[in-house]
Order: sequence, then structure tokens, then C-alpha cells
Amino acid sequence: MTHRTYGGPEAGHPGQDKLLTGRAVFTEAYAIIPRGTMQDIVTSLLPFWDNTRAWILARPLSGFSETFSHYLMEVGPGGGSTQPEPDPGAEAVLFVTEGAVDLEYGDTAHLLNAGGYAYLPPGVEWRLKNPGHEPARFHWIRKIYEAVPEIDVPEPFVSSDGEIDPQPMPDTEGRWSTTRFVNPLDMRHDMHVNIVTLKAGASIPFAETHVMEHGLYVLEGKGVYRLNQDWVEVEAGDYMWLRAFCPQACYAGGPGDFRYLLYKDVNRHAMLRRP
Repeated sequence: MTHRTYGGPEAGHPGQDKLLTGRAVFTEAYAIIPRGTMQDIVTSLLPFWDNTRAWILARPLSGFSETFSHYLMEVGPGGGSTQPEPDPGAEAVLFVTEGAVDLEYGDTAHLLNAGGYAYLPPGVEWRLKNPGHEPARFHWIRKIYEAVPEIDVPEPFVSSDGEIDPQPMPDTEGRWSTTRFVNPLDMRHDMHVNIVTLKAGASIPFAETHVMEHGLYVLEGKGVYRLNQDWVEVEAGDYMWLRAFCPQACYAGGPGDFRYLLYKDVNRHAMLRRP
């Protein structure tokens, strides 16, 4: 199994000798939050989380994310929460990038190491703790679940990056592939959180323009993205938000794989009324 190292924030605080330059961009169609902006000063504390801080990368906001929130959590040794989710209607995906966490739901307990993945449906009571001596980091993606009559709510499950074989995209000779943690035909799920992998030099060679909103966190490597009318460079540790219908294409810069964690809303009608 390939050993993976996932990008993360630099944290700390920039010195007074640093130049006021950077790659952060916020537009009506997309946003770029580079890893260098994820410093100590922009972290948030959350109720009922001990020895924990969060970089909140996306949240529902006029002119920004509409369907989800995306946190990058850092839990110190012994830290965690026995009541992490305040909204009983929220579902969640957790993806561990550093260290390890103990995850419990119901009578089930799992140790998730780097690359570990968990899906937690709404209404499931879960608990999380860092059992180690070093900080643990994980992504926490939250969405209000859109229930449909006669379609069951999904069950919770755990998996990992190393357990799932990436599925090559058609006509790409395996240079562009997707690690799918949920069957795309499973209508119980109203969001997918996958990992996209592009080999060095591979590309998404057309401007995808679609109804799905995206949150993308670059896990490995670097690439160049075409967003709306702009070309932007991204690297491991950077975050991108793409509004629905924002044109998007990219190519991988190499020398290694370009990989990112990708959120999108799926399998539901377009909402005509706000709940």
C-alpha cells in the first residue's frame, strides 16, 4: 500500500519581516484559501470540544458556500468531544490527515489513522478523542441531510484512503481517477466526499460547468486550476470553494500525484423553497 502524506496548515504566526503578499482570492464564483493563511490567529474554538481548535474553511454565507461547512480540526493529546455535533439534522464526513483519533458511535469504536474516513448520518450520536501524544488533524464536512420519503437514511461506516481502489475516469488511461467512498448509484446519499487523483501532467481537459457546489482541499502535490476566467496555482494544504456552475478545469504540475479531497452535493432536486 502506498504511504501517503497529506498537506496541512503551517500554523504559527508570520513574523514582522514578512511581505504582505499571498495567493488568497475571494470572488463571486470561487475562493482560494492558501495554506499560508491558515495561521494560529484565524483559528476558532468550538463548544464542547476540549484541547481543540478549528480552521473554518467554508460555511453557509450569502455569496459563498450554500450547502455545507468544512472544518479542518486540530485536536491536542487527550482532547476531543463527547457531544461534537450541535445540529441533529447534520450529517458528516471525517477524514484524518495527521495522527490518529478514536471515533465512537453507538456501541462501535474505531481507531482512524491518517487516511481514515468516516461517514456519520444525521441523528447518530458520536464521540471523538485523540488518544496519542501528538496533535491529530482531520477534516470535518457537515451538511444538513435532505431526507426523501421512502428512501432510507444511510448507515454510518468507516473506511480509509488505502482501502478503496481508485476508479479511472473513462478514456484517461488511468491518469485521472477517483477514490469513491460511496456508490454513486446509492440514492440515500445526498453528498459525496471523494478523493481525486491526477498523475503528473494529467488534466481535466474541459471547463466543467455544473450544478454541484464544490469544496476542494489539496492533499498532495500541486496543480494549476482554471476557475471562471482565471488561472490559479494551488498546492498541498490549499483550499478551494467553487460555486455551482463555476467553470473549472485543471492540470497536475508534478512531479508527483496531484490529489484533493472533493465535496459535492448530489442526488436531489434543485431546491425551490428555502426550508
